[in-house]
Amino acid sequence: MLPWILLGYAAGSVPFAFMLARRAGIDVRVTGSGNVGAANVLRTTRTSLGVTVMALDMAKGAFAVLLAHAAAVSTTTMAATGAAAIVGHIYPVWLRFHGGKGVAVAAGVFAILAPLATLIAVAVFLVTVAATRVVSLGSVAATLALPPAAWWSGAPVPVLVAAAGAGALILFRHRANLRRLVAGTERRMGERV
Repeated sequence: MLPWILLGYAAGSVPFAFMLARRAGIDVRVTGSGNVGAANVLRTTRTSLGVTVMALDMAKGAFAVLLAHAAAVSTTTMAATGAAAIVGHIYPVWLRFHGGKGVAVAAGVFAILAPLATLIAVAVFLVTVAATRVVSLGSVAATLALPPAAWWSGAPVPVLVAAAGAGALILFRHRANLRRLVAGTERRMGERV
């Protein structure tokens, strides 16, 4: 299992947000929220670049799990590979463990591991963002929705454990957003730095 965990971490740690924003002359580590993720790229560069980063982050999560699936490893190993991809994105060794918040990568991972639950979580995200225009609130709502949706849809226990663990880590990474949400100072979609 360890080689698959390392592979998942390596795939997840590819810092697309940093690399693409850097080509546009922006260092997302010190601009906007300082977060190395699609939302900060969207906020500090242009929409097309933010959407590209989001798609690439989702793809790297899905890619890690699909590789494990193609090798016919156990569900436990697939779930561990996906979880490692999320950890790699959040704590990439290449950027001194300063990465993104893991939402897009988790969407890619669980689109393969628990597709119906992921569709439910995406719907929760979209409805929340449409109603509030606050992306971080949508991310938190989707993160909270994923584990029960995975349970309801009959996902295997290793996938449930991965969803709960990834959810806890993603919520931890959103702690500053949660404080701003409570204070009423969180940025809304469309507000630029």
